[in-house]
Amino acid sequence: MYAVVGCSECSALWILEGRPETTECPRCGSQRQFSKRRKFVTTEDEDHAREVRSSMLAARSGYGDAFADLDSFSEMEAATDEAVVSDDEYLDSVGVDPDAVAEAGERAESSGGSVSKKERVREAVRTLDQPTEDDIVAYCAEHGVSADYARRTLEKLARTGEVSESRGVYRLL
Repeated sequence: MYAVVGCSECSALWILEGRPETTECPRCGSQRQFSKRRKFVTTEDEDHAREVRSSMLAARSGYGDAFADLDSFSEMEAATDEAVVSDDEYLDSVGVDPDAVAEAGERAESSGGSVSKKERVREAVRTLDQPTEDDIVAYCAEHGVSADYARRTLEKLARTGEVSESRGVYRLL
């Protein structure tokens, strides 16, 4: 069961499902027993409850006539499903090759996604067993991060206290 109910404090309208013992206004927060809330309509159909609430809000705002010209929620929802442009059609219309986009997405998923160079250095420290500077640099190089960048970043991470170095072995803090 669905009920369109109103708040006696702020005049808000909302839809409740079922018959809760108490209700709270989503706008002002006033709490009342469900039985004491004003129910404008009670129905088994959620779409009907949505229609009634929308109609009341439109009439309250002075747009009752315009609302009457609209289709029902279910008809509008069906129309949106039919009138959608597919991703491939959209990409093609703006001059992007949809097959190239799909291939790039597959590459990104298979490589574990996009990881920043700095995060790659942290990842090396985290995943390697007893990682030395040379181990971290080699790991980063395998993943497309230059040796100079890896060394500078490792030094910065040590200065900021994100990693520590003891006897040439690094670990995350």
